[in-house]
Amino acid sequence: MKLTVVGCSGSFPSAESACSSYLVEADGFRLLLDMGNGALGELQRHCGLYDLDAIFLSHLHADHCIDMCAYFVARYYRHDGGRCDPIPVYGPEGTEHRLTTAYADTPTASSMSEVFDFHTVKPSTFDIGPFTVHTERVAHPVEAYGIRVEHGGKSLTYSGDTGLSPALTELARDTDLFLCEAAFTDGKENIPDLHLNGREAGETATRAGARRLVLTHIPPWTDPQVNLADAQAVFNGPVSLAVPRLSYDI
Repeated sequence: MKLTVVGCSGSFPSAESACSSYLVEADGFRLLLDMGNGALGELQRHCGLYDLDAIFLSHLHADHCIDMCAYFVARYYRHDGGRCDPIPVYGPEGTEHRLTTAYADTPTASSMSEVFDFHTVKPSTFDIGPFTVHTERVAHPVEAYGIRVEHGGKSLTYSGDTGLSPALTELARDTDLFLCEAAFTDGKENIPDLHLNGREAGETATRAGARRLVLTHIPPWTDPQVNLADAQAVFNGPVSLAVPRLSYDI
């Protein structure tokens, strides 16, 4: 598998990065995890507008899904080659309604489903193209899911947005690469069931036995170096910060 960071800023885009979006590729199949603010533009650095094969939305906060509205325009109104066939979109209950409401002016109430083939995510195991994926509900104010993507004996686990979550620890058990949010700063923010800080991300990776930890979803107002140091203090494996346009072979 190849993982490419399309965007990794938390809450809103930074000057350097779009919001959450991660491209996972294997066997010529392209799966996008989230499409937050600014992600659609950055995505075009890595693949064509119509080269995605499936999309997974961890939850329906704008910084993880709002560029789906722009992607609707690209797919629905394409003239050269005709309208695109529907692409599978996996998201929480109400994803179609959320995107239709956000766009606010679709030609009909069902226009989104003409280009997006919506599938409702619940805690489960299923296939997306060549990938076997496992999804688990994590701790966030809205319905939110972490995802484990497996292929060729390797695994990638993406936390989505979450506070401390036993389900996330199990999802990341022995994973090769743990892409984990670290939006808060240890000792500064302490809001249960919302986000992790760097130390908590490192502790989760340790409990899970993850082989590598990559911190992501760090907002522009948070010092990433503090979160990196906090994670390194409690996790003995390799730890790094997600960086836009950086790729990992898994």
